[in-house]
Amino acid sequence: MSLSLLIVFLLICASVFVNGWTDSPNAIATVVTTRVLKPNTAIAMAAVFNLLGVLLMGSAVADTMRDLVDIGQGSDALVALGAAQLAIVLWATSAWRFGIPTSESHALIAGLMGAGISLNGMEAFKLDSVLKVVYGLVISSAVGFVLGYFATKLVERMFYNANRRKANRFFSGGQIASAMLLAFSHGAQDGQKFVGVMNLALVIGGIGVTKKIEFSIMLLVSLTMAVGTSVGGYRIIKTMGMDMVKLEKHQGFAAEVVASASMLAATAFGIPLSTTNTKATAMMGAGASKSLGAVNWGVAREMVFAWVLTFPACTILGYLFASFFRMIF
Repeated sequence: MSLSLLIVFLLICASVFVNGWTDSPNAIATVVTTRVLKPNTAIAMAAVFNLLGVLLMGSAVADTMRDLVDIGQGSDALVALGAAQLAIVLWATSAWRFGIPTSESHALIAGLMGAGISLNGMEAFKLDSVLKVVYGLVISSAVGFVLGYFATKLVERMFYNANRRKANRFFSGGQIASAMLLAFSHGAQDGQKFVGVMNLALVIGGIGVTKKIEFSIMLLVSLTMAVGTSVGGYRIIKTMGMDMVKLEKHQGFAAEVVASASMLAATAFGIPLSTTNTKATAMMGAGASKSLGAVNWGVAREMVFAWVLTFPACTILGYLFASFFRMIF
């Protein structure tokens, strides 16, 4: 392995680590803030199920990410790919500093697009893969809220006459199961995105002679994400589960189930979703099912602003870093 390819691999691992550190806490925000699990227990659980999600859900999303942009071959392409990862790490850690749950998926996609533009202009984009990204934006932003709202209403109707204490015990157990599923689906989505990028790096570097996804890459990504998750991210948990909206156990259960179902369905079709957007909008919908005032729309607006800003900011950063590093290397 050449030195340049090794550096790019380390930068991708840094992106994966940051994703596990800043994005995975979304999966356990509700189960922690409803006091079903303690933070350390929830983080350990998320680490394990993130790992399983990467390993067990195929490579459809990885294929989409690998084919998203055409950045060519050779040293320039490797430099551009590494520059995109640096943009992601800087953006994600800056947002974490302020407790803002940005979308690492959006950052990754935008950073790759910026690097692609730096090398090949708008011709770098592959329409089929870009359309899947657009579909993912719609699903994660709009569908999450709608499904979260109606799923909560359905749960409330189904348990309308249930004994409250027994219902709470049921939803406590249900939230543990749904949080496991959500962590699994996060690994399946975000883990596979980085698997695709690692595979792309190998192909560009001349080591991966085919586009087949190797098990060793999947294992490396899953373990790196698990380590990042184990570090935790309580600031993100606080923003998602305390500041934005406070959910009761049945609302948290409904939000986690619909977010997980959306992500797993999208994964099967190779559509890269933003796990942060999907979970957050499902939580907003679950909270709004009780009353619009149950959601702190000021915090929600800040999050939406950060999501909207991520695409242009990371595209520009990816472009600038790729252009600059190609000049000096």
